This record gives sequence, structure tokens and C-alpha cells, in this order.
Amino acid sequence: MRLSVVIPLHNEEKCVSPVVENLISTLEVNKIEYEIVLVNDNSTDSTPGILNNLVKINKRIKAVNSLPPKGFGRAIRTGLDNVSGEAVIIFMGDGSDDVSDVIKYYNKILDGYDCVFGSRFIKGSRVTDYPKVKLILNRIGNKLMQLLFLLRYDDVSNAFKAYRIEVIKAMQPLVSQYFNITVEMPLKAIIRGFSFTIVPINWYGRESGVSKYNIRELSRKYFFSILYVWLERILLKEEIRIPLVNNESKS
Repeated sequence: MRLSVVIPLHNEEKCVSPVVENLISTLEVNKIEYEIVLVNDNSTDSTPGILNNLVKINKRIKAVNSLPPKGFGRAIRTGLDNVSGEAVIIFMGDGSDDVSDVIKYYNKILDGYDCVFGSRFIKGSRVTDYPKVKLILNRIGNKLMQLLFLLRYDDVSNAFKAYRIEVIKAMQPLVSQYFNITVEMPLKAIIRGFSFTIVPINWYGRESGVSKYNIRELSRKYFFSILYVWLERILLKEEIRIPLVNNESKS
């Protein structure tokens, strides 16, 4: 099974090369057929030049540009438009995700799951240097999603996830332009009935670069995305129920 790894990047000149090199080494040691789609999200540093060099070094790397204005969600959507694999993993370019978990995800997809969702907050996971305020808001937001969607999964908002390409196609259109795409994608997969498994993963606070996460700005956008998919869930249930009523009335 061919794996596409989508990595969105905005001003990650210090992180991108070691992240990509480590990922390539891990994939090749495990003999996984892969492509890496690097998405330049309107970087203003030397990131675009680094991406061009990486493409020259490895023919399995593809670099694409996300159109302005910048936005994590726009970059993800651009990356998804350029994948060719049978499974897709969203991977962060800041070094926060553990490459060994990519292999864990891939193997679970091979086991037959449609989606693989990692959790940083279950037994077997490890989290390093998570900002306290961000952690508190994360826990509140994920608890809200658990209640609204009747989920046991406790880390919906983490971007690092794996999907079969059929799931990516089924969740279209994706509308989120910012980090709120991290909740739109898994919630859409769940309400459409795709199978998923949850595995413990590791997360590391960035050692260089600047976080692109603006808590105040994004809280409203996250809430909008959660409400949007929750309403879509209700509409999907109505679409299932109404044909049954019509069939019964005809008989």
C-alpha cells in the first residue's frame, strides 16, 4: 500500500530538513512505499528554497505551494489535492510528531481500519513540554466533542492522523481554513461511519521556530467547525430516516 505523508509548513526553515530526513529514514527502513507532499504555506523565510532542495535529493518528495492567504487548513487541503497514495497521514513539520508512530498508523491501516487516530492522553503515550494554557483548553474542547458526538476518543483536535484515501474523498468538501481542520476531518469521518482505531502516540514541544497557534483567534473557529459537523450529523441522520418513511408510505 502506497502511503502519502502530507506536511504543511509555514516558516519552518530550522525544522523541515531534519523532520523530513528522519521520516524518510524510518519509512525506508520499514520498506514502506511512500511519497511525501511538502506544502509551503506562504513562508517568508528560507523554507521554500529548502523544499526545492529536498525535491532534488529525493524523487519521492513533492513540494507544492498553498495559495495566499496563509492558513493551516488551506495548506492541508492543498496537500490532499496532490496526493497519489492509497492512505494519507497528516504529519506536522515542527518536529512535534514521532516518526515511529507513522509506522504504527500504517500497520493499523494494513489491518483494515479506515482511519487511525492517535491520542496523547492515554496509557502508553508520552507528552513533552505541552503549554499549560493550551493543554487546559485542549481538554475542555475535546470533552465538549466527546459529549456532542458520544465519543470515547479524547484527542480529536490533534492533527496527526491517518486516513484511507476513500475517507478523504468522502469527507469533501473540507471548508476549514485554519487549524480547525484538525477537528473537521476526524469528525466527518466518524459521522460517515468509517471504522477507526485509537493508539497511544508521543508528542514533543518544538525546540526551534515559533508556534503558529493563536488560541484566542482559533477558539471561535474550532467552535464553528464542531457545530458545523454536529449539524451535518443531524442532516445525515435525516437523509437515512426519510427514505425509510417514504418506502413505508408506498407500501
